[in-house]
Amino acid sequence: MGLLKDKTIIVTGAGGNIGQAYCEGFLTEGANVLAADLSDISDTVQSWGAGDRVKAFRANVLEQDDCDAMAKAAFDTFGRIDGIVNNAGFFKSASFGSFMDIAPDEWDLCYQVNVRGTWQCCRAVYPYMKTQGAGRIINISSNTPYKGIPNFLHYVSSKMAIVGLSRALAREIGGDGIIVNSLCPDLIPDDDIIERQGTAANERTVSERCIKRTQLPEDMVGAAVFLLSDMSGFITGQSLLVNGGAHFN
Repeated sequence: MGLLKDKTIIVTGAGGNIGQAYCEGFLTEGANVLAADLSDISDTVQSWGAGDRVKAFRANVLEQDDCDAMAKAAFDTFGRIDGIVNNAGFFKSASFGSFMDIAPDEWDLCYQVNVRGTWQCCRAVYPYMKTQGAGRIINISSNTPYKGIPNFLHYVSSKMAIVGLSRALAREIGGDGIIVNSLCPDLIPDDDIIERQGTAANERTVSERCIKRTQLPEDMVGAAVFLLSDMSGFITGQSLLVNGGAHFN
């Protein structure tokens, strides 16, 4: 019934457009999914029609207790934790402009959500994966560090920190049978982003790609399924850029 049949996957930031795409894609591939978000997304999860194969969970990745409760809920509900996609992030409300003008509080929040939040979620699932002797961690980075996008220094540097975190963690826990990789999407616009930025940024990004179209949330799903599946059992510490050829790693 699919590449993820009977695997249990946690997705953070599951209420956003990309998070929902991950959840629905994993369910299609046969997984059980714990869909975690800062907001209550019970109605959204119910609309997927997956019955008891999916559970909504409210969690703030900045709170270790929430992350630990999230992992426990996944284990208690489904009996194991095979993978986590650390998708929750600080992006839409981040300010554009000179690095000289970034508010210190915003810089700190960006790193707290993107880096500390990822680290705390990894900490939460690790004991379960170690006991099983297997697990997959996917940390969501970005194409922006590889492009060196200017005027967005806090976000760009925090996403490169996730790459470093993933590579170091892959070495640290590889002996426990746990695989760690990062996925790096390009700009995936939604209505909120277009309202805030207009269409120019997306048009420029599309023009720089080999595949000249807007990137969709669904474009991330296949890469994530592959990294969570048994087909990628000898791949760890890697950063996979999913960008339509906008940048070559």
